[in-house]
Amino acid sequence: MQSALPSRWTARSGLLLATTLAAGCASAPPSSPPVAPAQAVESVAPPPAYVPVVRYGRYTLVELAPTAAQQDLLLQVVDVAVPDTLHASVGDALRHVLQRSGYRLCDAHDADALLTLPLPAAHYRLGPVVLRDALLTLAGPAWDLQVDHGTRQVCFTQAQPDVPEPPRPTLPDTGHQAETFPLSTEVQP
Repeated sequence: MQSALPSRWTARSGLLLATTLAAGCASAPPSSPPVAPAQAVESVAPPPAYVPVVRYGRYTLVELAPTAAQQDLLLQVVDVAVPDTLHASVGDALRHVLQRSGYRLCDAHDADALLTLPLPAAHYRLGPVVLRDALLTLAGPAWDLQVDHGTRQVCFTQAQPDVPEPPRPTLPDTGHQAETFPLSTEVQP
């Protein structure tokens, strides 16, 4: 029984040796003719920029650079649920969204009309969304967002109307009354 074991090893190693030799003897496909040095086009890629990294764990490398949201705080992602109170206002929601963002609402009295509006039910839960978009959503299209990055204050001003909408064309009055047809609930064949 023990004599069978060495013969298996011999057969396996012989098979491995034959496979290795056969792979080494395989002919390579014919190569293209060498390119003359005058025709060669050098495509040298610029050296990659140095990015410092640190290893965390076995397979994770982390860049040692701040993220875009850390550099521009209005790009941070927020997921906010405004406390469900009966009398929440837009101002309450704006203060709640800005609570841990690094910004605060300015004390300008121009936006009192906005801040005292009741908070719509659709705005009690926002996110995940970028902080800038959350602020614009709460304020609505009638207000412009102004940010003072030096003092980290957020202000809202009444939006100026862009261009007045052109008048809509109307049908000329011919003196005839237009007929109206009621909607029928019967199915026509």
